[in-house]
Amino acid sequence: MIDGLTQEQFADLLDRIDLNSPAPEKEPDRQYFFMKKGRALVDSLSAAKGRPLTACTVTFGCQMNARDSEKLKGILTCLGFKETEAEEADFVIYNTCTVRENANLRVYGRLGYLHNLKKKNPDMMIALCGCMTQEPEVVEKLRTSFSFVNLIFGTHNIYKFAELVVTAIESKRMVIDVWKDTDQIVERLPIERKYAFKEGVNITFGCDNFCSYCIVPYVRGRERSREADDIIREVQSLADDGVVEIMLLGQNVNSYGKTLKPPVSFADLLKRVSEVKGIRRVRFMTSHPKDFPDELLDVMKDSKVICDHIHLPLQSGSSRILKAMNRHYDKEQYLSLVRRIRSKMPDISLTTDIIVGFPGETEEDFEETMDVVRQVRFDSAFTFLYSKRTGTAAAVMENQIPEKTAKERFDRLLTEVQTIGRETSSRHLGMVKDVLVESVNTQDTSLVTGRTANNIVTHFPGDSSLIGQIVPVKLTESKGFYYIGERTE
Repeated sequence: MIDGLTQEQFADLLDRIDLNSPAPEKEPDRQYFFMKKGRALVDSLSAAKGRPLTACTVTFGCQMNARDSEKLKGILTCLGFKETEAEEADFVIYNTCTVRENANLRVYGRLGYLHNLKKKNPDMMIALCGCMTQEPEVVEKLRTSFSFVNLIFGTHNIYKFAELVVTAIESKRMVIDVWKDTDQIVERLPIERKYAFKEGVNITFGCDNFCSYCIVPYVRGRERSREADDIIREVQSLADDGVVEIMLLGQNVNSYGKTLKPPVSFADLLKRVSEVKGIRRVRFMTSHPKDFPDELLDVMKDSKVICDHIHLPLQSGSSRILKAMNRHYDKEQYLSLVRRIRSKMPDISLTTDIIVGFPGETEEDFEETMDVVRQVRFDSAFTFLYSKRTGTAAAVMENQIPEKTAKERFDRLLTEVQTIGRETSSRHLGMVKDVLVESVNTQDTSLVTGRTANNIVTHFPGDSSLIGQIVPVKLTESKGFYYIGERTE
């Protein structure tokens, strides 16, 4: 799929490209040229093997990576590869994450497995992209110790994938194309969606926050926003194709539009997206507590389409630790924001992220975190043990917390958030909520599984014909972090 074009229109566009002419300089026309050229190469290779070439895309990490992988799959399909989940494919690409160093080790281990497969199939192509490949030391290690890898590129030039694949096929050598940064955003490329009824839409790329524990600004680059009209065009195209739920994605969606001329606020964009005909739900991820304006709360409160759920990372309840994390808010400012949110939307679902064991964290600092958890009473929380990440400011801080101490605190926090989460989630018991059905239940095929607007997982009797529909469900039994329900008319 390409926003604004049918498959037939896109095929006609490629048919009109003359491969005897030089490749265009302008994007995305240049990539369309290489898609057609790559298709001819792949068709030739498929004919030689007597079967279609297969491609496997493996995604590590966050929703931004998942969205990027959909673009990679769309381009691979356009090039003529047949998608498969088996890593014994003719082309395997790892879209990597590097938030924690053990994520890198996991990829190195998987590459060892692929190396054995490639010995049996020398024509196999292996590619790496994503955040991990933005680290110079990683690229050097890949170049010297994993020379069987065919293609390495980063987060800034994913749109060049077709061109890079052609270069790798034609050159028969390792191709490395990693950019330090870019301000370029290329629209209107193929995409292979995982779901027919919901989709993530990038609104920003990169991050300017530089939290002291986080590598993302160094591997994703400085923050840049897509033009609002391009976003609306994509959302409308998705709605026309049957999508009913949109998730707006960015490292910090609240700062959307600050780099545009003239600037556009996230509240304005959110309102426009919620007004797109055919879209019945709008979510967003992630919000930063340092810049959450009342204007945004008013847009959410007045909309029947914007979901009543906010993911609001806390990270720590200690103002001292928050300052060391470079989070730009303190404990009281966070609690004040929560009070403002709940004064306007009393039934809002709040979820969060919390890091335990940050360098210098004392027992008193940890108790400050526990105090915020008890005051806010999050519906759920993603809790993490601090992991030293080379290349970040926190990695060289003094007073790194012993693992045993951090683990003991982590266990206490986990018990608290789970207890509170079960209590807060049960407040919806007996209510009728609209549920977007996402799948047949994997444990009991007589049930289907979906989510309410406030993001609570719900199971109820049904079959695959309900997938993609929003249906009213009475929540009859609370299981802590999910509900059992029954469909109502």
